[in-house]
Amino acid sequence: MTPAFSVETTAHFDRELHKLMRRHPELVNYYDRARLILEVDPYNRSRMRPIKKLEGVKPGDGQYRIRLGRFRFRYDVEGRMVYLKACSLRREETYR
Repeated sequence: MTPAFSVETTAHFDRELHKLMRRHPELVNYYDRARLILEVDPYNRSRMRPIKKLEGVKPGDGQYRIRLGRFRFRYDVEGRMVYLKACSLRREETYR
């Protein structure tokens, strides 16, 4: 089965990903899972994925966010292309 969407990364995303992977080797698994999800349903039409369209974010700035474990991936969708823009880690003390 061929994916409905192609997933590409930006240089900024690649730098953030490699920086985080040095301290969090489990990120590789989350990144692979995110790519698989985004190839099939980046708009979350099935309502089964932890994907949110961010309000007040302009196109090109990562309008969507997918949450997997402690990691957040921001991306934009243009036609049949998904562009991963940012990768970040949610700290343990964020909501305390």
